[in-house]
Amino acid sequence: MAYADQKASSGKIVALIIVAIIHAALGYALVTGLAYKYVKAASEKLNTFDVEEPPPPPPPEEPPPPPPEQPDLQPPPVVSPPPIVRNPNPPVIAIRTVPIPPPVYTPTVIAAPPAPPAPPPAPPAPPRVSQRAGLKGNAGQFFSDDAYPPAAVRAGASGRVVASLDVGPDGRVSNCTVTSSSGNNDLDSTTCRIARSRVRFTPAKDDSGNNIASKFTLPVTWRLPED
Repeated sequence: MAYADQKASSGKIVALIIVAIIHAALGYALVTGLAYKYVKAASEKLNTFDVEEPPPPPPPEEPPPPPPEQPDLQPPPVVSPPPIVRNPNPPVIAIRTVPIPPPVYTPTVIAAPPAPPAPPPAPPAPPRVSQRAGLKGNAGQFFSDDAYPPAAVRAGASGRVVASLDVGPDGRVSNCTVTSSSGNNDLDSTTCRIARSRVRFTPAKDDSGNNIASKFTLPVTWRLPED
């Protein structure tokens, strides 16, 4: 009886061990499968990203070159000047005096300004007229109705003209100047034109009886011709 109970309890223990081994195998299998899936999923995620390698570090900077060696500058040695030897008996220096002649003053000659130019000589006095120029013939015959300017006739102009005539030594009129106008240019110009071309004079004479130039005043009255 006791042996049978012992055999039965040992059988239970063996059964429990087998059940425990089965559970452990199942748990190992379960854990192993899950771990494989997790590792596979993680590896797939890692495969989807390209990991870039970090850039290489920069090369180290070269140290600066050492400064050039400075020459050893030392101050020059101090040389003391030679001592001054004083002569107790210096030589006598003779001073020669040279007389200076008095300055010679040269008087300054101031030239007088040039004399102003002499005025031009006065024109010679006109010769004294001893006999005046005389009109040859009757002046009225030169200023008749036939000589009346047609423009003055159409304008109905009339009047008195006084002309100053320059009479040459030959008795001809060299110049005519109207000193008193009639108020009409045609009458004035016609008076001088006729005097220069037609009027003649006996020339004036001086004290020696020589013919000389002179002036003559000629009055002319213009009246409209009657129809």
